[in-house]
Amino acid sequence: MYQALYRKYRPRTFDDVVGQEHITSTLKRQVETGRLSHAYLFSGTRGTGKTTCARILARAVNCEHPVNGNPCNQCAACRGILDESILDVVELDAASHNGVDDVRALRDEAVFSPATVKKRVYIIDEAHSLATSSMAFNALLKILEEPPEHVMFILCTTAPQKILPTIVSRCQRHSFTRIEPEAIAARLAYVAEQEHMTLEPDAAELLARMADGGMRDALSLLDQCAASEHIGTAEVLSAMGLAGSRRTAELLDAICAGNTEQALTLFARLWQEGKEPAGILDELGGLMRDVLLLQVAPKGGEALLSGIYEADTLRRFAAKLSGSRLMDGMNAIRAADVGGTDPRRAAEMCLVSLCVPETGDTLTGLKNRVSRLEAALQGGAVIPAPAEKAAPAFEPDPVREAVPAPSPEPKPTPADEAPWYTDEDAPPEDGDYTPSPPPPEPEAAPPREVEAAPAPASASAPSPAPESGAVWDAVVRGLNGKIDMGGYAILMTPTQVSGTYDGNTLTVVFATPIAKMMLDTPANQGLFQQELRAVTGKDGRVVFTDKPAGSAPKPDLGKLDALSRFGNIKFE
Repeated sequence: MYQALYRKYRPRTFDDVVGQEHITSTLKRQVETGRLSHAYLFSGTRGTGKTTCARILARAVNCEHPVNGNPCNQCAACRGILDESILDVVELDAASHNGVDDVRALRDEAVFSPATVKKRVYIIDEAHSLATSSMAFNALLKILEEPPEHVMFILCTTAPQKILPTIVSRCQRHSFTRIEPEAIAARLAYVAEQEHMTLEPDAAELLARMADGGMRDALSLLDQCAASEHIGTAEVLSAMGLAGSRRTAELLDAICAGNTEQALTLFARLWQEGKEPAGILDELGGLMRDVLLLQVAPKGGEALLSGIYEADTLRRFAAKLSGSRLMDGMNAIRAADVGGTDPRRAAEMCLVSLCVPETGDTLTGLKNRVSRLEAALQGGAVIPAPAEKAAPAFEPDPVREAVPAPSPEPKPTPADEAPWYTDEDAPPEDGDYTPSPPPPEPEAAPPREVEAAPAPASASAPSPAPESGAVWDAVVRGLNGKIDMGGYAILMTPTQVSGTYDGNTLTVVFATPIAKMMLDTPANQGLFQQELRAVTGKDGRVVFTDKPAGSAPKPDLGKLDALSRFGNIKFE
């Protein structure tokens, strides 16, 4: 039966482990000298050799004839541990055995001496899963603190921060690092040779970079490409559903030029060829990442590059794209919902936003619009302001001219005024009722006049008075933005306020006392005088009033005259 490559080529000695020499050399020396710890904690990312080293160490401490700290894999103990016939070496998956009862059973079993080997070894994989039950960690803590001499614990985890500090402090910790791409590529070449595959060096390097530092992932990718006898870069890209460096560069070229049509056409072609949207955007983000690193660290950043793209290509993009646009582009790619129900549409929307970054009302769009303006100004471009046509001094407002000025409403005569009493207080018909005099009407306050400053002695002869309506319209336009919006709205309503100018005095007539009260303030009076001076070129008076010009004052009727209006009242 076929066996996966990562299982078939799992290291059997410390010397076979790739990329973890700082750990394997320490463990070999401890096995040789016998200075072994009772508990180990192996932490690191997936596929870096944690569980593999734990199994090698379990065989090495029980090996009858160790070789330079490595297990011989020939003695009865090594063969029994390899074929899992020896029950003294127990491997537990903490993800499925994380209950307190499981840990208590392990603790009760650990006190017994091993049956066939020297040490009873417990390998607890994914040990951080015990954090889901704090009681499980507490149950493990006691035996880790005072273990029997024949017991060894090896905890393997990808999340050491989830393990209790009291557990970590009782273990000898070893951190497994990501394996370098060169070491992974060399191991892939060795495995391909053993399997009679033709693996090109470029394809091996591409697989090593895609593995992201994990040997198990690299061997699984090689297994995926094993359908072809000759494995090159094209076969790897086809098997992985990737676009490739050349097409990714073409896609970024279209984004730099803002050519949305070309970018969407390239994406549609890749989609038709079976490339995954997530993979396409991931490659595009990787290219942007390399360009950004080359910008921020032009000298020492080459060691951080992925190595997929040529240096000339990266330098060309670095000259076209700013750092802020690269950062926004990578954030947009990361935020794209290509893992949802419609990955194609999500990827297309992401490409549109990358080609035209200033679209939309988002903060990113606003930042890109500002960046474009800054770049244009730095390049010496002149951005003209919108030209405003200067209005003549006394240009009439066609809107206001079209609306006729409100005619003053006639004041009711005494005979037309409503009676000052209510129906309940009506005088009796027999004429014996003597009504009380009506309340006196308040006298209208005289219109306030704003005295203008005296004209300078050097003033020239007065010019002919301009048209009254043109002066009023010009004053109203000049007050725009200088008085509050409520007051200006009243000025712009012809039915509420009108103005006349006789060559010396600007009379502002309000239709209601409320409108006059809102605008008749000392601050507004000063503003009206300033605008009148700016429009006419000379100082003048400004009068605020709510009485139309030429209206006669209400006659002061006596009390008896007021009562004489009623026919049912007789005077003797």
